[in-house]
Amino acid sequence: MNRKVGLGVAVVALAALLAGCGGSPGTTATPAPTATSASASSPAVAADLKTASSSAGQIVVDSKGMSLYFFTKDSKDSGTSACTGACLAAWPVFTTTADTPTADGVTGTLGTIATPDGKKQVTLNGLPLYYFAQDKKPGDVLGQGVNDVWYLVSPSGEMVKGAATSGY
Repeated sequence: MNRKVGLGVAVVALAALLAGCGGSPGTTATPAPTATSASASSPAVAADLKTASSSAGQIVVDSKGMSLYFFTKDSKDSGTSACTGACLAAWPVFTTTADTPTADGVTGTLGTIATPDGKKQVTLNGLPLYYFAQDKKPGDVLGQGVNDVWYLVSPSGEMVKGAATSGY
């Protein structure tokens, strides 16, 4: 009799364990839709952009935490990037494959422009976004203020003009 009870308890425990591992649509946590996110019926994906605290203040970073920059020679809403040729080796463009970029904590207006090779470069408040090639890990802000034309980006889509003393 004890064996049958023990076996029954083991079967019930195993069934409960398997039910918990299977998951159901009702138990999966998904982020709340925002004005810049994909529709609620789309599969959940990480936001293209998010915010981080740095020595220069709150900044915009990519989904992996890499800092993003504005170039003062770009013209707002021009649809093109002023960084071309050798500039792109030091300042790679930030691209997305999404029709509409998504953001967590970024309040500026997101968009895209076409790069010469047909990719979608992300824009914030009409200005293209870039990485700095010398930023090697999340938290690096080595591009801040370079040549007085490259600046970190604030969540509202403004240039962060303050000096950065180190990463975040």
